[in-house]
Amino acid sequence: MGEKVYELKKIKKKGKGMPLIGDKFPKMEVQTTYGMMKLPKAFKGKWFVLFSHPGDFTPVCTTEFVAFQLRYELFHELNCELIGLSVDQVFAHLKWTEWIAENFDVDIEFPIIADTGKVADLLGLIHPNKGTNTVRAVFIIDPQGIIRAMLYYPQELGRNIDEILRMIEGFQTADEKEVAIPANWPCNEIIGKGLIIPPAADVETAIKRPEKYKCFDWWLCYRNFYKW
Repeated sequence: MGEKVYELKKIKKKGKGMPLIGDKFPKMEVQTTYGMMKLPKAFKGKWFVLFSHPGDFTPVCTTEFVAFQLRYELFHELNCELIGLSVDQVFAHLKWTEWIAENFDVDIEFPIIADTGKVADLLGLIHPNKGTNTVRAVFIIDPQGIIRAMLYYPQELGRNIDEILRMIEGFQTADEKEVAIPANWPCNEIIGKGLIIPPAADVETAIKRPEKYKCFDWWLCYRNFYKW
């Protein structure tokens, strides 16, 4: 077990391991349906969501792309861009999005990466038991190019796009207010729309917490910063 951990650390140190939460998103130049793009530079100063799908002209992926597009303005309101990816050629992406427009009257306005497999390999998007198809992965990257979250779904389960929006809004609120976000926020079963105050780091702060915030105990305090 110790040897395996050591080997993993060596691989990561050499830059060969897949990126992790808190890492800088790796620099890359990709071909997309909107031309060549350099990531993360193309979205400098913005949040962006890179999401992979198993393949074009597949049923679950089609429902996801429609769902992403129908919420595209909501992502924009959060200063966030979208970019898709699969191991398909660019003409396949173009023909698929054309089919979506013709059949659902939904124009896909965000770029889709036409990956050769290089990006998928770098980001760990290929499951060894699923051939060359990418898994349903989601990377949420902040304006500084830092990976804030990574989600992986199996091929048979479509994503909940509203949860991705909730996560981005949660990250932005946590950063701005220096708080933590409770489960199911903003509809938490204990504190509703409340935001959690970070735990006290010393005795004096712990004692004063109930005087300043609503608390169940000194280590579980919250405040209603947020108006939904």
